[in-house]
Amino acid sequence: MDLVTFPALGRATLRDIRITIDGAFRDFTRAYGETLEAVFHPIQVLLVFIENLMIDGPWIVVLAALAGLVWALSRNWRIVVGSVAALFLIGLFGMWEDTMRTIAMVTVCTLIAMVIGIPVGIVMARSNRADRAITPVLDMMQTMPSFVYLIPVVMIFGLGKVPGVIAVVIYAVPPVIRLTNLGIRQVPADVLEAATAFGSSARQKLVEVQLPLALPTIMAGVNQTIMMSLAMVVVASMIGVRGLGQPVLQAINNQYFTLGVMNGLAIVAIAIIFDRASQAYGKRLQKHLEQQHG
Repeated sequence: MDLVTFPALGRATLRDIRITIDGAFRDFTRAYGETLEAVFHPIQVLLVFIENLMIDGPWIVVLAALAGLVWALSRNWRIVVGSVAALFLIGLFGMWEDTMRTIAMVTVCTLIAMVIGIPVGIVMARSNRADRAITPVLDMMQTMPSFVYLIPVVMIFGLGKVPGVIAVVIYAVPPVIRLTNLGIRQVPADVLEAATAFGSSARQKLVEVQLPLALPTIMAGVNQTIMMSLAMVVVASMIGVRGLGQPVLQAINNQYFTLGVMNGLAIVAIAIIFDRASQAYGKRLQKHLEQQHG
């Protein structure tokens, strides 16, 4: 075989593999698409419910509720005042509805990522074999271009909220998995030995010792998941996810500088609110645990 025919053979083989995989995925979509849509329908119901609650409710009530949530997490008046001021300016410049849609989207995606990520992180922390098996998958998920996640979900679900949520969760879940695993593994061995000496079972050590001590690290993972969810909002707007990402995409397509900058700044404001509130909660939690075990 000469050097001319070798690349041609390679391209032909790659084309055959690609056609086979694409065909198999289309067959899978036709066979199980409706079933998968039914399985993920509750996610759409939850997202629509939160969106309607935040958009249809009186803005002053929604703003007060968000301020109360920020206070409950941070217990810091400066963060609360800054959050209220940022949200008030967002509403003043006509971006309130899109912002509420984005907050609802990030909230649902973060909850799903926590429900999936924390148990997976626990499994990885308790099993070196699971850690070795899952870590390469997480590496791939974090290095894969975010646009790639849109292809399979659109083929299965079409355009809309559900494929957007799935794509965002896949993109944003690795940090909470990694940091849950790390937090549990970093619990001091002498603390675990003391728990064993007092007759604690494996479940009791996990629930009463490891998870409480790992909570600050887990919260750091949740914080990163929130930030990655917000980063994915603009990308998800390409498949019909409404929110602050759509005006940014529109600004890119039509070269509307002001529209893009204003909605981009609104995304930044939400990111700062989420970041400051979750970080403050993590610090409060760490202080409480240090006092409890000190």
